[in-house]
Amino acid sequence: MEREQALEIVQKHLKNKNLVKHSLAVEACMRALASHLNQDGEKWGLAGILHDLDYEITEKSPELHTTETVKILKEMGINPEVIHAIQAHAAQVPCQREMDWAIFSIDPLTGLIIAATLMHPSKKLKEVDLGFVKRRYKEKSFARGVKREEIEQIKNIGLDLDEFISICLEAMQGIDKELGLY
Repeated sequence: MEREQALEIVQKHLKNKNLVKHSLAVEACMRALASHLNQDGEKWGLAGILHDLDYEITEKSPELHTTETVKILKEMGINPEVIHAIQAHAAQVPCQREMDWAIFSIDPLTGLIIAATLMHPSKKLKEVDLGFVKRRYKEKSFARGVKREEIEQIKNIGLDLDEFISICLEAMQGIDKELGLY
């Protein structure tokens, strides 16, 4: 599946513009991390952009999150590794590959980076640095819904927290206009 087709599917299934932006942020981080790890950026990016396809219809039943996505993507013949990673991000299946651990940790990190940006005096993603994000990360009362223990699971693919945050922050800064934070 081409990226443009994936974006059309996301826009068809997600009406909330912030969820579309979140999908774009996860995609950017997945592509950047794939590049860093010498993995397939197209495959990783596809998992990122499609990961929350059924969020709006399963929002009130989180235990069902990804079930509709899996049905849609299997019908389209999407790579089973991509489907597994999407399920892994919602803890529907165990993480087995680097791509699984990556999306599991990237999903909450993008939320933290967005929240930190909105707290920054400029509200501009390109003006946020690692130190600013790390200070917000350490504040337990900041972005309480962000599960820091999930972000920290990136250690399972050999990355330390600072390196991981830096990779994702830079990736998101590269799409700051699409995210509306420029």
